[in-house]
Amino acid sequence: MSLNLIDKQIMWNRLLAVVEEQAQVCQRTAFSTIVRESGDLAAGVFDAQGRMLAQAVTGTPGHINSMALAVGHVIAAYPQEVMREGDVYIHNDPWMGTGHLNDISITTPCFYQGKLVGFLACNSHIMDIGGLPDRTASTDVFMEGLYLPILKIADAGEIDESLMAVIRANTRQPVETVGDVYSLINCNAIGCERLVDMMAEFQIDALDELADHVIDTSREAVMAKIRELPKGTWHGTLMLDGMDDEVLIKAALTIDDDGVHVDYAGSAGMVKRNFNVPLCYTLAYTSYALGVALFGDIPNNAGSLAPRHVTAPAGSILNALKPAAVFARSQVGLMLPDVVYNCLRQAIPDRIPAESTCGLWGINVMGPWSSPAQIWNRYRVQIMTTGGMGALPFRDGMSATGFPSGVRGGPVEVFESMSTLVIWRKEFLPDSGGAGEYRGGLGQWIEMENSIPEPFDFFAGYERIKNPAKGAFGGMAGGAGSLELTTGLRPGGKDTFAIPAGERLTLKSSGGGGTGDPAKRDRAAVARDLECGLISADAARDIYGLQG
Repeated sequence: MSLNLIDKQIMWNRLLAVVEEQAQVCQRTAFSTIVRESGDLAAGVFDAQGRMLAQAVTGTPGHINSMALAVGHVIAAYPQEVMREGDVYIHNDPWMGTGHLNDISITTPCFYQGKLVGFLACNSHIMDIGGLPDRTASTDVFMEGLYLPILKIADAGEIDESLMAVIRANTRQPVETVGDVYSLINCNAIGCERLVDMMAEFQIDALDELADHVIDTSREAVMAKIRELPKGTWHGTLMLDGMDDEVLIKAALTIDDDGVHVDYAGSAGMVKRNFNVPLCYTLAYTSYALGVALFGDIPNNAGSLAPRHVTAPAGSILNALKPAAVFARSQVGLMLPDVVYNCLRQAIPDRIPAESTCGLWGINVMGPWSSPAQIWNRYRVQIMTTGGMGALPFRDGMSATGFPSGVRGGPVEVFESMSTLVIWRKEFLPDSGGAGEYRGGLGQWIEMENSIPEPFDFFAGYERIKNPAKGAFGGMAGGAGSLELTTGLRPGGKDTFAIPAGERLTLKSSGGGGTGDPAKRDRAAVARDLECGLISADAARDIYGLQG
């Protein structure tokens, strides 16, 4: 039976509902705070060929756009003819769609009337997968924790308890880690149930016709947008703080009749420590940056992703080769939208923001040995905090936002309830948004201290301390980020260090760049910023020229 266009569109919307429920189930049942509170996950539905048809809104581009490749790797390892109903596959291979070992990916073949009709896939961040507790010290991937190739974790509905035992034995948080694995398995099961319900309702026994409609329509919509864009090649650069040395990222962006091409030739080579990025993660955030700027109203799937071409030289920091250390790959990957926009700003200046904080400023701590215990008399907990987004040519940048990751800031009350720490201060950081006709978004000022007379370990992995977000078209740079102890000591932005008992750690996240001449900013907007404490009296007078 051939489907009419209305049925296809209704079913396309149903697919979006299926994957959103799938993602919400994962978030509600997750043990990891970064998943449960911040949505650091991905969920998607794929056809029988492994082509992504729909992704959940809940989740991050780094997860979903890299996971888009994962189902193809599973099919290559386990062809469809050997799959049975109830089979579930697991892996955390950084080069097969996770980017680092702390993201576990689950793929579930979905059967209807005894026939494989598609796949549900998901992944999420696992707080502890073993390896070095010092998150900056690894020099190869094998130091970073348990490495799972593509394996069958459920065979015809029966969980492989031996594999679960291996996972449980290789983490400092066995209850939480195994709980997260079951959460991922369960959310795929729910997604499969909803997909089968839809197929039964519309009396179809295969997704092929619907899949072709979704993919072909999306690809053509992207190509129509590309045909309206100026053609040519533009170059951009971005200097990152790095770990041992600063890291230069270079990009050449070409728009032509075949699509949009981003080539990172000339970027820095692989580094010794874990600042390296597998190509799947480079592709993820480059594709997202293009989607936001150029194709924002087109759903993300195999069709809309196809005209986005991303390349990086093998062995470069953006195409790291196994066994490179990749734990901190997000600290580079999250910065890629800015280098893409530094190219696009030359082609379509009226649509592109100034540089943003981009990198997350998560609070990641491990408690002292003598603290109240979960496992082994130590807790480990993480919440996300954020910086400011760059100003657009027509609007102020958003403050304390997770762009481009999409994760939400975690509630400090949850963080406090799962640790011995107290957050004494969490507010906007005045003057951190770059001045301009349109002001950059503000970063945050956060102070914390242990509530018991013991030290605690803090894991820092931050960008924009040495190289703050630049302004555009006469706008000023955003404020640089910083870490500081009560004693005045300033730890590095990428380090693991103990916070002594009785001392407070102050974290100031960076702000976004401003756009346009600050002298042209609306006087009422300057006065409002001053009244709300977003800028100081000195900045209002000396930078914006506000009189009186």
